[in-house]
Amino acid sequence: MNRETQLRQACDELMTKGNLEIIPVVFSKDYIAHAEGKEYKGHAFLKQFAQLLRSSLPDVSVLHIEFLNETEQTITWQRTLQGTHKVAMMGIPASHKTLKWNEMVVSRFQDGVIAEEWVVSELLGQLLLKQPKK
Repeated sequence: MNRETQLRQACDELMTKGNLEIIPVVFSKDYIAHAEGKEYKGHAFLKQFAQLLRSSLPDVSVLHIEFLNETEQTITWQRTLQGTHKVAMMGIPASHKTLKWNEMVVSRFQDGVIAEEWVVSELLGQLLLKQPKK
């Protein structure tokens, strides 16, 4: 399976379908994610994040993926996601509104699996923007 197909499959299975069984197939056991100045590690993090995303936005789906650049070990890509905010997420109350956001990702591969990613996401901003005005 080529790396673009692997990334599409990971997004579809993990985010859209909530299939946690895909994690050891496409991610290294030593996986590291870099986001918002923090590091998150391992399969346990991926499971926790996927469960949080799918419980808070149960109809989440990946609308679009665009691959921007590829080197020997990395792919830089962008994805657009959408879902209805039904349950509090990151301390932000459910708005019951549809959120649509973009993420920029650099995925580094090692031994045929995703070993490390750098993610910049608009999700938090969208969660805040969709809150009812007081």
